[in-house]
Amino acid sequence: MLDLLPDLFDHNEASLQLLRGDFRQFGARRLFWGEVVTVKCFEDNSKVKDVLAQPGRGKVLVVDGGGSSRRALLGDMIAQSAVDMGWQGIVIFGYVRDVAALARMDIGIQALGAMPIKTAKHGVGEIGVPIEINGVKITAGMQLYADDNGIAVSDSVLDLSFLG
Repeated sequence: MLDLLPDLFDHNEASLQLLRGDFRQFGARRLFWGEVVTVKCFEDNSKVKDVLAQPGRGKVLVVDGGGSSRRALLGDMIAQSAVDMGWQGIVIFGYVRDVAALARMDIGIQALGAMPIKTAKHGVGEIGVPIEINGVKITAGMQLYADDNGIAVSDSVLDLSFLG
């Protein structure tokens, strides 16, 4: 299975919201889904690092970085921590760095683009708060589904048995 979202929308369009934007794939896992965990931060990835150092089986971290292109909110060391802790994926409304390393990691990563400059670390940000990205409200506990076709969220777990 290479594509999830087209079939998922065919079977569950009323239950899904498409996260619009120019997100790009950066991780080796091109198709991923799971329970949403949220972080809201701006040019400081301290909370991203904290969350991804915790067990994440079946979970996807969604980061509202305000779309800032001045600092990368994820790099290879934090992403490797996420892989080690079993996270399914990371979606960043912001930028990443170390893209060659990220491309080899078995995790889904989508972000707006690449930026080589790291963030300051001041411990600023919020975990588990409602966020809004391009008009879509996202809360912890929602479900996120992503592939090369895009990113969608749902209030509940959707039946994927049609995948075969």
